[in-house]
Amino acid sequence: MVLNRGGSISAEPRINDRIRVPEVRLVGPSGEQVGIVPLAKALELAQEYDLDLVEVAANARPPVCKLMDYGKFKYESAMKAREARKNQAHTVIKEMKLRPKIDPHDYDTKKGHVVRFLKQGDKVKITIMFRGREQSRPELGFRLLQRLAEDVQDLGFVESNPKQDGRNMIMVLGPHKKKTEAMAEAREAQAARKAERQGGAPAEQEQAAEEPAEA
Repeated sequence: MVLNRGGSISAEPRINDRIRVPEVRLVGPSGEQVGIVPLAKALELAQEYDLDLVEVAANARPPVCKLMDYGKFKYESAMKAREARKNQAHTVIKEMKLRPKIDPHDYDTKKGHVVRFLKQGDKVKITIMFRGREQSRPELGFRLLQRLAEDVQDLGFVESNPKQDGRNMIMVLGPHKKKTEAMAEAREAQAARKAERQGGAPAEQEQAAEEPAEA
């Protein structure tokens, strides 16, 4: 049983003999409502169950306390927080720059990058850069952005319509797939490739063993 005596002030709840109130509203180890009992009685029950008395609602009147294995509770909470951080999806905005008179090969290359970003669940900021006389032909950039949006419409959508920003024209594409979904699919694909590699090696070795050696 965890006993937490003394120490510095922390955000952790008060437990066992650190609780200083005459009575508490007690919750049992399975979540059942025991009711309002004297603190001494609650501590006695904690001893009987070999559990900790943990103050879970200090501002209630009287405070709410629960019987639990506090060490196990802290460990499980830490593991859940760690897993949540591991799977946390951070919104990333990638950027791709194009010229209004881009050649077909360069366009295909740039589009490939946009496709990859959207598959990863990232947003993509598309910037058309105008130079010199190109600034008098904004429709060229607009048509290029429309073409790109149509080419990747299966993977993303226009989140921010094309708009002029000085010498540039900007459009933002958002992915249909959420970042968390993209991350999960990437992990599954990686695991499948790994399993395929591991499963293929024995089969190849078995086939080689069955082939007769050349004289």
